[in-house]
This record gives sequence, C-alpha cells and structure tokens, in this order.
Amino acid sequence: MLFFSMDEALIPTFSCEASEEISAYRLSMETFLPQTRISEVIKGNRSITADTALRCSKFFGTSAKFWLGLQDDYDLEEEKNRKESELDNIKPIDDRAV
Repeated sequence: MLFFSMDEALIPTFSCEASEEISAYRLSMETFLPQTRISEVIKGNRSITADTALRCSKFFGTSAKFWLGLQDDYDLEEEKNRKESELDNIKPIDDRAV
C-alpha cells in the first residue's frame, strides 16, 4: 500500500510499506523528475501530469490511472469548495415543479 504524509518538519514523505519512507528528493532521483515538480505537486501548486503519473506508477507499482485519479479527486474538492455557494443554489431537476 502507498502512503503520503508530512512529517513534523513538514517534509513530505511517501511510504510503500510501513517500514520504508521515501522523501521527495529520493522520488525525484528515482523517477528522473525535477524535484521542483514533485514539491509543487505536494504543495498543491501543480497538477499531476500524465508524465508524472506514468513515472510514479512505475516506481510505486501502481497504475497511472491511480495517480490521475488522485489529481481528479483533488481538483473536484478544490472546485467544490470554491463554488460552494453557487452550487447550493442549483436545484435538482426532481425538485422543480413541472
């Protein structure tokens, strides 16, 4: 199983198994991704691209769709939070008088 966490010093780490933590630096070195890209993804300032998803899937033994799915989930939550009041004003079709 794959875990992502921030330690007490706010250094992001990834874990493949409970005993092994992987720093953003190591992930960068192992996947040939720029460390800045990984850091920006972790901070939420950059999206996971197809390239990043493919490399992370190979390294962690997951699918690229898993990584893109994480990005989709994050994007939906962020947009939902930004548009909450507007979305609350949309009435479902079943609630309208026909």
